[in-house]
Amino acid sequence: MSGCRVDGWWRWLYTGRVEKTGGKVLVVEDDRNLLDVLEYNLSREGYAVVTAASGARALELARTEAPDMLILDVMLPDLSGFEVCRILRQESNVPVLMLTARGEEVDRVVGLEIGADDYMSKPFSMRELLARVRAMLRRSRMAREKPSAVGAPVRVNDLEIDPARHRATLGGGDLDLNFKEFELLMFLAQNRGLVFSRDQLLDRVWGYERAVGTRTVDVHIRWLREKIEVDARKPRRLITVRGVGYKLEG
Repeated sequence: MSGCRVDGWWRWLYTGRVEKTGGKVLVVEDDRNLLDVLEYNLSREGYAVVTAASGARALELARTEAPDMLILDVMLPDLSGFEVCRILRQESNVPVLMLTARGEEVDRVVGLEIGADDYMSKPFSMRELLARVRAMLRRSRMAREKPSAVGAPVRVNDLEIDPARHRATLGGGDLDLNFKEFELLMFLAQNRGLVFSRDQLLDRVWGYERAVGTRTVDVHIRWLREKIEVDARKPRRLITVRGVGYKLEG
């Protein structure tokens, strides 16, 4: 980090060393100052860090370096982070955490729709980012190490979710779900009738160790309702229990 200038809010991103977890992280960010800060903190956590400052370079490194996850900025000088994520999703299921400086929900929604696993808005807490990186890598490792533990198909009335085939149907017709929509629906179906708070869903579906102040759950619940409800404005399957959380009626 010698010679790295840390101005403005970036100086608050530094954090102390915690338990090392390992893995290779590709960081894609055209702000040199922030890129250095991210590389420094991730390296301190024990990750192998590969960096890119453009979308084209990110795609090249994603294909040649086989990273375990990407931290991907939306605003890049050539290809946008959205376009990079869209292309990668056609080739790989590598976890993607998107960064956006705009703070507009439309950006976050677009990122999730094209296959990003989660998003963070700048400015952000480095401790929060590291917690998300740990959780995403942990879940990715578990999925690779326990392919046989996917479980049997689950049926809830005319809704069927088959984890082995990663397929969900409603009334016999296929549902077009992204990766996290499928995982969320599968979890709620396996625990139908039980109410889970946002924090519990973040822990059980996204793997976060603690609440991290994200609206990711609400966004995915809304998308699922648009796909499994007759009228998403008046849900009868995916129910909100006011002040508590969400449940799937069985």
